Amino acid sequence: MRSTKTDSIKGIAIAIFIMAAWLSHLIVALSQDAFLVHPLQSALHLALQAFLFTGLFITAHDAMHGAVCRHYRGLNHALGVAAVRLYALFSYKKLWDKHWEHHRHVATPHHDPDFHDGEHTGFMRWYLHFLLNYIGWGQIVGMALLFNVFLHLLHIPVQSLLLFWVLPSLLSTIQLFYFGTYLPHKEPNPSASDGGYTNRHRSKTNSFNVWLSFLTCYHFGYHYEHHEFPATPWWKLPEKHREFLQQAAKSV
Repeated sequence: MRSTKTDSIKGIAIAIFIMAAWLSHLIVALSQDAFLVHPLQSALHLALQAFLFTGLFITAHDAMHGAVCRHYRGLNHALGVAAVRLYALFSYKKLWDKHWEHHRHVATPHHDPDFHDGEHTGFMRWYLHFLLNYIGWGQIVGMALLFNVFLHLLHIPVQSLLLFWVLPSLLSTIQLFYFGTYLPHKEPNPSASDGGYTNRHRSKTNSFNVWLSFLTCYHFGYHYEHHEFPATPWWKLPEKHREFLQQAAKSV
């Protein structure tokens, strides 16, 4: 599938929309006291902000593949930098290096930074290994400083900061890990010497319909398709998934 300038313009618009929606909703949510609004309203703010946090990371991920706007490379990477900074002050360069290590050594212990270490294969230990591989002390200090600016200078209630900013970011890391790493790359047969993988990408894809795929992780669960066509933006992965299903049906 050849990328067109129309795709690039659409990719720019989608990336800017996600970042603007994340910032706008965060401002709205933090303007309220989490203890004074209805619990259902708080839950909706929490869920939506977590989903938008995930969108920030997916935007940055696409930028690492040049897939946000292939025809404007400088803008592509600038949008990626902005997305990961908004997410949690991540270094785009660090994420870039680690993500390409993942693609070069997918699902291999000690080489793939997203994979488990060969020992901690359970969900929680793998998740912690995954998370700690990306978080640095400088980032933690920076986020702590921001938290105190919001708390003491902007006078945002601590409960609102925790419920509408801190917790959504943590929930999005679980969402990204579960649907984008754990499910796609978990060994089908851990007792087998090769983990029981059935393709060269050591990946599998989910069987969700297009709406559930979008809601779970911006189609990142169509993971075999992503590894087979890494330059495809997230919003075009359903098209690749349909092609994959059609090819599989013909081979039966």
